[in-house]
Amino acid sequence: MGKVAVAAAVVGTAAVTAAVVLVVRHRMQNSGKWAKAMDIVKEFEEKCATPVSKLRQVADAMTVEMHAGLASDGGSKLKMLISYVDNLPTGDEAGVFYALDLGGTNFRVLRVKLGEVDNVKKEFEEVSIPPNLMIGKCEDLFDFIAGELAKFVATEGENMQIPAGTQRELGFTFSFPVKQSSIAGGTLVRWTKGFNIEDAVGQDVVEELTKAMERVGLDMRVSALVNDTVGTLAGGRYSDPDVIAAVILGTGTNAAYVERANAIPKWQGLLPKSGEMVINMEWGNFRSSHLPLTEYDENLDSDSLNPGEQIYEKMISGMYLGEVVRLVLLKMAVEAEFFGDTVPSKLEKPFVLRTPDMSAMHHDSTPDLRVVATKLKDILEISNTSLKMRKVIVELCEIVATRGARLSAAGILGILKKIGRDTVKEGEETQKSVIAMDGGLFEHYTKFRNAMQNTMNELLGEEVSKNIIIKLSNDGSGLGAALLAASHSQYREYTEST
Repeated sequence: MGKVAVAAAVVGTAAVTAAVVLVVRHRMQNSGKWAKAMDIVKEFEEKCATPVSKLRQVADAMTVEMHAGLASDGGSKLKMLISYVDNLPTGDEAGVFYALDLGGTNFRVLRVKLGEVDNVKKEFEEVSIPPNLMIGKCEDLFDFIAGELAKFVATEGENMQIPAGTQRELGFTFSFPVKQSSIAGGTLVRWTKGFNIEDAVGQDVVEELTKAMERVGLDMRVSALVNDTVGTLAGGRYSDPDVIAAVILGTGTNAAYVERANAIPKWQGLLPKSGEMVINMEWGNFRSSHLPLTEYDENLDSDSLNPGEQIYEKMISGMYLGEVVRLVLLKMAVEAEFFGDTVPSKLEKPFVLRTPDMSAMHHDSTPDLRVVATKLKDILEISNTSLKMRKVIVELCEIVATRGARLSAAGILGILKKIGRDTVKEGEETQKSVIAMDGGLFEHYTKFRNAMQNTMNELLGEEVSKNIIIKLSNDGSGLGAALLAASHSQYREYTEST
């Protein structure tokens, strides 16, 4: 072989060797990056762990905070608000009642005919609030609401009439922070959800609505001012006398339950005849050192509109679950180049990954995880994913949803412990305890709901869990407000005595 040929062969071999080295190095780099990404997932999973022992600590902490909140205002992270609802519906209510459900940019007006539990007639309309009224004057907002309510009343059919000589009665669901002073009175503490009507803060919202109804010539009495969770409890109790608590798991979260009136040290005045009082816990603000917080939860909280507040809500509710998944994926993209050399710009946008999209990915049952691929492409503009990567994303959804579901179950156990329904007492007749649930997260996120139910069974044990029933109670807040208008009606004693 000539010198030139030998030289060429040597050069060729060197080139091949260099190429092989590059491929090997590239594979090693890739495997190194993959290992780094998996380390991030593994560490996150470990930090999110919710063994039964930890959940029991969370439940015990919830019970302790409940006691503290009932003892004094400001004594706990849980407000434990007295709702002044001491008469829950019994199923015997009859008549036509109205409800107004105001909790966001739309409000609903309802007309409900009660008589038979299984045959409630309901009519309603939804109205959008013009944006200018959300930041205008108090009088203008309530005049608009009263005007729409009057139009709705004018559509009463013959079978929806009230008895001659009586006044129409309304239950008012007002889902903004209110300091309640009676069953039908409460002052607005602050606006949320895009409202900012300064001259309404500190005013009694029932008085403002009543004055507006008078201005439009509508003769109607507000019988009950309620929070949506208390409304869900009332709606649940109407159809099932064993309902003892309500939990909303939707965009946000809250719980209300029936407490013995003599177990509320901060209650001033005469105890109600019923001996009971519904407590609005505002449990989203619960916080405990036992909650499995991660760096992602801390980042989410510090960048939120209310840092340090609503920590429990930020771990379990629909507003935030998808955001926690996004924050983990962002770290994987930045530190392990999970999606390639560049970080997808859409992934850097807060709240771009909504919980319904997370749920769709989590429930993807196609062999190649097509739904996950489509969501990544449509929402994050990421199209170059392998099946292996998509499986990791489903795993992340599983970690976040399971943690949220198990912590929700621990919260419910805390309520059951507070009212002594978490054990079976020897010699006593077993009592069913029903938790009325509402909210899109619980209703539509099947894996979340199943994990929560399984965790309840795990925490309570087979014998007790047979008597604890978790039940969906749709549209509790609207129907519940009308039911509470009925159970606190000015005509109640008259109708009971006839």
